[in-house]
Amino acid sequence: MSINRVQFQVGLSLPEFLAQFGTEEQCESFLEQARWPAGYRCPKCGSSEQYVLRSRGRKVFPCRACHHQTSLIAGTRFHRTTLPLTVWFLAIYLISQAKTGLSAWALKRPLGVRYHTAWLVHHKRIHTMTERDSATPLDGTVPVEDADLGGELRGGKAGRGSENKTPFIAAVLLTPDGPPFKAKMSPLKTFSREAVADWARIPLASDACVYSEGLACFAAVCEIGCSPVPTVVGGRKPDDVPALQWVNIVLGNLKNTVRGAYHAFRFRKYGQRYLGAFPYRFNRRFDLAALPRRLIIAAASVTPLPQHRARLAALAC
Repeated sequence: MSINRVQFQVGLSLPEFLAQFGTEEQCESFLEQARWPAGYRCPKCGSSEQYVLRSRGRKVFPCRACHHQTSLIAGTRFHRTTLPLTVWFLAIYLISQAKTGLSAWALKRPLGVRYHTAWLVHHKRIHTMTERDSATPLDGTVPVEDADLGGELRGGKAGRGSENKTPFIAAVLLTPDGPPFKAKMSPLKTFSREAVADWARIPLASDACVYSEGLACFAAVCEIGCSPVPTVVGGRKPDDVPALQWVNIVLGNLKNTVRGAYHAFRFRKYGQRYLGAFPYRFNRRFDLAALPRRLIIAAASVTPLPQHRARLAALAC
């Protein structure tokens, strides 16, 4: 039996990571390069002339032209943090390299922080993953499947309508040879034709050929120009339906990730983030060693996420 090159790739070891980002100076240098690859530019006047000072242990860049001061972490996902950058970078490394992902409880111990701090770090990271992976639509052959995230609530409604379950759609872009290349997962309020039509406009390209198990709501993808191809399941197991085999394998990987990392979490409130973090890692699984650097660059390129926003529910849920 041949070795799966994705599963058995070397990745980035902890000693290698610490050699690159083990000190605050190394982290600051990488973050500065990630923010200004062509050199510092004042966000107010665009000047490249600046001083370099220290304020509360952080690098500050006062502009020589307009005297506007910019902190190294201002305007990034690290905005106003009091944690050392070494702690943030270590959290990014641990989240990116863990096969099943990490919960906030599992993250707090190696970071040496309180649970609430680990929770905020964790949600800022997975929110960054979700934002970074939402722009590129899937085109080509795309099997889709409806599923639910979460378990039944004791004393509540059983089945798909359970109060603790978040309905979502999984879509997988297949390569010409058959195996999956990219995946996207999006929570829905309900599996209705209107909800699926609204969903299809973001993750699907207009020329995609969409395979589904024939649920009536999936016909709505034709409203954006996609070609829906319903597949008759007829009581067969998912592995016995070639058109839907890969999307069900990806869903199985998601469920194993959830079981391996979490005992319980708020599926309905934060479903968009948890469902966004898994495809981010899945879509970049071919080069795990580069994943920490890519995620740090992503965190330096997005806007701040203050605590009150991090605790808000996603609109789609």
